[in-house]
Amino acid sequence: MLKVIPPAAFQALPHLTHLDLKRCQVEQVAEGAFRGLGRLLLLNLASNRLRSLPQEALDGLGSLQRLELEGNLLEDLRPGTFGALGALSTLNLAHNALVYLPAMAFQGLLRARWLQLSHNAISVLAPEALAGLPALRRLSLHHNELQALPGPALSQARGLVRLELGHNPLIYAGEEDELVLPGLRELLLDHGALQALGPRAFARCPRLRSLDLRGNQLHSLPPLQGPRQLRRLRLQENPLWCGCQARPLLQWLARAHVQAEGACGGPRRLRGEALDALQPSALRCAGNGAEEEEEELVAARPRAPTRAPQDHEAVPCPRACACASESQHSSCEGRGLQSVPRGFPNDTELLDLRRNHFPSVPRAAFPGLGRLVSLYLQHCHIAVLEAGALAGLGRLVYLYLSDNQLWGLSAAALRGAPQLGYLYLERNRFVQVPAAGLRALPSLFSLHLQGNAVRRLAPRDLAGAQALRWLYLSGNRITHVSPGALSPARELEKLHLDRNQLREVPTEALAGLPALAELQLSGNRLGALHDGAFWPVAGSLRHLFLNSSGLEQVSPQAFEGLGPRLQSLHLQENRLQTLPALPLLTQLEFIDLRGNPFRCDCQLLPLHRWLSGMNLRVGATCAAPPTAQGQRVKAAVAAFEVCPGWTARKAKRTPVSWHNARRIPGAERRQGAHKVSSGAGGLVGRVQLPKPKKKQEFGFSGLT
Repeated sequence: MLKVIPPAAFQALPHLTHLDLKRCQVEQVAEGAFRGLGRLLLLNLASNRLRSLPQEALDGLGSLQRLELEGNLLEDLRPGTFGALGALSTLNLAHNALVYLPAMAFQGLLRARWLQLSHNAISVLAPEALAGLPALRRLSLHHNELQALPGPALSQARGLVRLELGHNPLIYAGEEDELVLPGLRELLLDHGALQALGPRAFARCPRLRSLDLRGNQLHSLPPLQGPRQLRRLRLQENPLWCGCQARPLLQWLARAHVQAEGACGGPRRLRGEALDALQPSALRCAGNGAEEEEEELVAARPRAPTRAPQDHEAVPCPRACACASESQHSSCEGRGLQSVPRGFPNDTELLDLRRNHFPSVPRAAFPGLGRLVSLYLQHCHIAVLEAGALAGLGRLVYLYLSDNQLWGLSAAALRGAPQLGYLYLERNRFVQVPAAGLRALPSLFSLHLQGNAVRRLAPRDLAGAQALRWLYLSGNRITHVSPGALSPARELEKLHLDRNQLREVPTEALAGLPALAELQLSGNRLGALHDGAFWPVAGSLRHLFLNSSGLEQVSPQAFEGLGPRLQSLHLQENRLQTLPALPLLTQLEFIDLRGNPFRCDCQLLPLHRWLSGMNLRVGATCAAPPTAQGQRVKAAVAAFEVCPGWTARKAKRTPVSWHNARRIPGAERRQGAHKVSSGAGGLVGRVQLPKPKKKQEFGFSGLT
């Protein structure tokens, strides 16, 4: 444990090039903690407990090329924090708690090429947030809370080649978002909430070659104007309507030589037909014998608006608040208000009331806000939403009620928001799913109940959630999921049950979920996987998370049926000493086996052979016998040569030594290169000195 890194903590190691402090429970880094490490190339501070970084915490790291801050608790970034890192190439800030990126947040990173900001809660970027990043080529902003495309902010990074914006609740993108990225080649907008796309949304991205729009709510798409180099358009998992309205799209695809991946969602006669196999003449219009198809189209149209209409007749803004007429945003965040204020402009689309003190939200609390789309009420001490609290909010799509004191929600409280699609209830006091409230939300798409005290999922808990696609129940106390509890949500695609108290895979409860693609069960106490554990979702499951689940045994048929679909399998940080080969998982693109105490004996031979035939890095290492300890299972040939049935096959053996470990190119040429890494019992360093050439090993501790 290393809670505090004091000033000049490593001044005795001036030749250090690699410093690994991952999972050391670091809570604070003092100013000047790394001064004297002018040759350091890699600093890994991932998976600690850092909530902030002092402005001079990283001073003295002028040669640093890679900084890992993933998996901390960082809530904000202070401009100037990274100002001394002029040589930095990669900055990883994924899996933190960032909500807002201020102007000049990354000032000084003149050579940064990849900025990782995924898996945060970022909803706002200041217009100058990405200024001063002339070398940036890749920006990862997926899995955040962006509701509108922050075009002016993104356009500051004019050298971007790849932009990842998937898994954000974006509902519309158009030319008015002002996205100007002349060098952009790849744009990912997958798995969001897009309902419409303007024809000139990417008109100022002329070199765009690949556009990923998978997993949205697009019923139609216009021919795109501007990106003349576009060659790949990914449209899978959208409810595309293949009526005569789609003829211009098909004609444009053929004329521009764009490869479109996707299929029709309707009408019924064309459902499942690949776009690239359709002829424009096959698409019917209403009135040409297609009355039934017209009825289907009306029923399938999205009910939530893509953009609120413009209306400049705004009433005065409440005294304690700020109202921006251009963006239709109003904010009273952190003003110490004890009741919900009134008098906002009638055209307000986003209202931010976070961090105030409203014990309750009264009836008709938001009069005149019929065009409101997003409402932020986090950290407001709310215990009750009274009946009619949301009355008149007919266009509300996003409601944020996280970090309050709610224990229930009635149907009467939510009935005024029939278009609500995203409901955030994390870290409240729920002991059960608010089933009554869900019955008033026919359009609910995503339900967030992480960090509550829900104990079980019972039948009819989701009876009113037929449209639900994403269900997040991480970090509750769930011990049981009843059969049939999930089946009302037949469209469910994501189910997160990680960090609960399940003792087994809820196999029976997974029945009736034909669209489930992602299942999170990590951090439970599963112990073992039985045959056919995931059989009910074998036809759809693509991503399976079972890491840190106390697994000691996996049945040979545990993953039966998953072969044609499963793309990623997470089994890291379990207690597996053996694991059967999984040759039927033919579509696997990623498998993680790190942190398991594998015993490399004859029982593990099938796994060794299977891994040897795969071109994937899996992280599996031998914990026993002693002769193989630390070797990769894939490469530990000597441990398996004695096994009956071993087929002699000459294989190249690479000695396992620290000289062959992966490192930053050029580091081995530096005279006096050092590497220091963290261990369970403290810090262990390995040093190579110029004279003598023999390696020395030493340990040090007490940096508190």
